[in-house]
Amino acid sequence: MLGQLIFDRLEDAARHSQPGPGVTRLFLSDEHRAVTPLIRDWVTKAGLTSEIDAAGNIVGRDAKALSGAPTLILGSHQDTVVSGGKYDGMLGVALPIAVIEHLLKTGIELPFGIEVVAFGDEEGTRFQSTLVGSRALAGTFDPKALDATDDQDITVADALKAFGCNPDDIPTLKRDRKNVLGFVEVHIEQGPVLEKMDLPVGVVTALTGIERHRVRIQGKASHAGTTPMHDRHDALVAAADVIHQVEGICSATEGMVGVVGKIDVTPNAVNVIPDHVDLTIELRAPERIVRVNGRGQILSALPNIARNRRVEISADQTYEAEGVKCADWIMNGLGQAIGEQGISPHRLFSGAGHDGLAMHDLCDIGMLFVRCRDGLSHHPNEAITPEDADVAAAVLIDFLQMVGPMKGL
Repeated sequence: MLGQLIFDRLEDAARHSQPGPGVTRLFLSDEHRAVTPLIRDWVTKAGLTSEIDAAGNIVGRDAKALSGAPTLILGSHQDTVVSGGKYDGMLGVALPIAVIEHLLKTGIELPFGIEVVAFGDEEGTRFQSTLVGSRALAGTFDPKALDATDDQDITVADALKAFGCNPDDIPTLKRDRKNVLGFVEVHIEQGPVLEKMDLPVGVVTALTGIERHRVRIQGKASHAGTTPMHDRHDALVAAADVIHQVEGICSATEGMVGVVGKIDVTPNAVNVIPDHVDLTIELRAPERIVRVNGRGQILSALPNIARNRRVEISADQTYEAEGVKCADWIMNGLGQAIGEQGISPHRLFSGAGHDGLAMHDLCDIGMLFVRCRDGLSHHPNEAITPEDADVAAAVLIDFLQMVGPMKGL
């Protein structure tokens, strides 16, 4: 069973981790260096050439891709969050490589080139940067990202050099869009939808847009024992109102989720009324209009909260990335391939960001979701089954054989 091979390879890769719960394998770390020969061995067994490029990606290409033929790019990322799981990212590395190896062994030749990429940095955990590898391929890499540092003040540029890469060559990694058919990624769902529907796989329709805001609430510190309740300017109580507003609006808005993920209280003392609070709001939705409308409802509520709680509230946006849609031809092809397995081809959007956000600037993108237990991700208990991996592999095998006719090759 191809799924068992994929499952076993993921177990092997998970051993390359910092000590502690789950898997911790950061970009350009010792663990990244240690897992690289393993992935390159998989690539070689699949009949692909293997290299580490200037951005720290592991790249495998077949002869057609090397000759400049129209090429489909497959892949995902090898890095993890701290104490993450075995499958986020790495499933999308191990599975397509195993599929290409299967095609090689069974004598199935595709009428286009194949490139498989294990991107180095998708999570952005070590450095204050993200999507370094995929932006390099897409031609949108910002050289300023090389100056980002980790908690030991090591820059991305220096870490790349220590890894054996030449960051000056990153601009040469830009792919020629005329030769790229698309980018397809296999990924665990990171949510509970497929499990609740008892489906092993699903077709992704879009990658979510994300925006973040910083909110500052200024109240007035005072003695908690001597200040009457009706005479307080409590910044934390106002913050609770803001949090409730975010939760309420996101719950009532289809296709949008949000969270207040960070909150800092000053003076944070047991017997002092909170003087001020800093908090963050993150909103996610694949449709921009949904996110913008939700944002408007939340921000328009802040003046009333400030007035009712007798505090001052200010907010500013700190980050925004637009969502991207998956290509119809990829969604249709994956859906047909799922149907050929006797499975209903359910469509759903991704609430997380992926390398596809960067690759969308280069080519059409698509994604196949694989069911994960309890919808859990970024956690040591992240889990899939060999059986579901086998289904996903079968879907990808069928899809790859559809691409040629779909693209007139």
